[in-house]
Amino acid sequence: MQATTRAASAAPRDPGAGFQRRVLTVLALGQVLGGLGTGATLALGALLLTEVSGNSALSGLASTMNTLGAAVVAIPLARLAQRRGRRVSLTTGAFVAIAGAAVIVVAAALGAFPLLLVGMGLLGAGTALNLQSRFAATDVAAPRTRARDLSLVVWSTTVGAVVGPNLFGPGEAIGTALGLPRFTGGFVIALCAQALGAVVYSVGLRPDPLAVALARNGTAAGRPRPTDGLSLLRTVPAARRAVLTVGLSHAVMVAVMSMTPVHLTTHGATLSAVGLTISLHVAGMYALSPVFGWLADAIGRTGTVLLGQALFAAALALTWLGAEHQHMVLVALILLGLGWSASTVAGSTMVTESVAAHDRPGLQGTSDLVMNLCGAAGGALAGPVLALVGFSGLGVAALLLVLVSTTTTLRAR
Repeated sequence: MQATTRAASAAPRDPGAGFQRRVLTVLALGQVLGGLGTGATLALGALLLTEVSGNSALSGLASTMNTLGAAVVAIPLARLAQRRGRRVSLTTGAFVAIAGAAVIVVAAALGAFPLLLVGMGLLGAGTALNLQSRFAATDVAAPRTRARDLSLVVWSTTVGAVVGPNLFGPGEAIGTALGLPRFTGGFVIALCAQALGAVVYSVGLRPDPLAVALARNGTAAGRPRPTDGLSLLRTVPAARRAVLTVGLSHAVMVAVMSMTPVHLTTHGATLSAVGLTISLHVAGMYALSPVFGWLADAIGRTGTVLLGQALFAAALALTWLGAEHQHMVLVALILLGLGWSASTVAGSTMVTESVAAHDRPGLQGTSDLVMNLCGAAGGALAGPVLALVGFSGLGVAALLLVLVSTTTTLRAR
C-alpha cells in the first residue's frame, strides 16, 4: 500500500520564498468569494424553508443543516487533502457547495421540503471549505508568522460577511429574471461565487502548498501513513487541548449570539437595533483577526487564547449584569466576537503546531468537525437554557465553558 500521500510523493520543485504570499492571495480571494455566497444565503435559508413548508417553526433547520453539513464534510475534505493536496480538496469542497445551491433551487421549484434540507446540508460544504482555507494558510508559513498568516485568511471573510447580506435585493432580481421561485436568487449568486472560487483554487494553488510543505519537511515515500485525527486526539495531549479550546470557544459564541436577537426583540428592541448588534458582533469576529494573529506570534499562542477567554468572560459578565440594557448587550456582543477571534486564531494555530506536518490535515479536519458539532450543540441547547433561566442565566452557563477552556490552557502552560 502506498505509504504516503500523493501530494507528498509528487515532490514538487520548491517555488521559493515568495510562494507563501501567492498562496495567501489565492486563499483570501477564494475566501471572499465563498463568504459572498454564504452571506447572500445566510438569512434566505430560513425564509425559503418557511416558504416551502408553510411552517415558520421549521426555519431554524436551515442553519442546523448547514452546520451539520459542514461537520460531515470536514473530515472527508481533510482526508482528500492528505491524499491529493489542498488544491483538490478545496476545489472539491467548492463543487459540493455548488451542488448544494443547485439542489436548493430545484427543490424550491418542486416544493420538495426533504430535498431542500439535503441541499442545505450540501451547501454547508462552503463553510467547511472556508474553515479549511485558514489551515491551508499555515502549510508553508514560517513559524514566526504562522498565526498572522492564518488570521489574514480569516480576516478576508469580513468582506463576504458584510457585502453578502446586501445581495438579497440583487438576488431576488436575478431570480425573477430567471423565473425562479421566491428567495432562490441568492442561491444562484452563491452558486456562481463558489464556481469562481473553484477556478481560483484550481488555477492558483499550483504547486500545491501542502505538497511543498511536506517536501520541505522531508516527507518522502516509505514513511508511515498519516495518523487519523481521532487517534491523535487520544494520544497527543497538546492536540486534544487545542481542539477543545477551539470547540468550546465556538460553542460559547454560537450559544450567546444565536439567542441575542430573541432576547432583544422580546424586550422591545427594533429590528434595526438587532441588526446593528449582530453586524458589530460579526465585525468583532473577523475585522481584528490580524491583530490577534500578530499577538499570537508576538506573545505566544497560549497568551492569546487566555486573552480571548478573558474577553469572553467580560462579555458574559455584561450579559449577566446588563441583560435588560440594550447598549450593554451591544458591548457584550462586540466583546464576544473579539473573544472568539482571539481564541480561534490562536487555538487553530495551536492545532496546526501540535503534530507533525504529515498529520496536520487529519487533525485539522477533526478540529473542524468538533468545532461545528460544538457550535450546533451550543445553538440547540441555548434555546432551552434561555427559556429556563433567561439571558443572564445563559451568560452564566456559557461562563462555565470559558472556565473549562481557561483551566485547560493554564494547565498546558
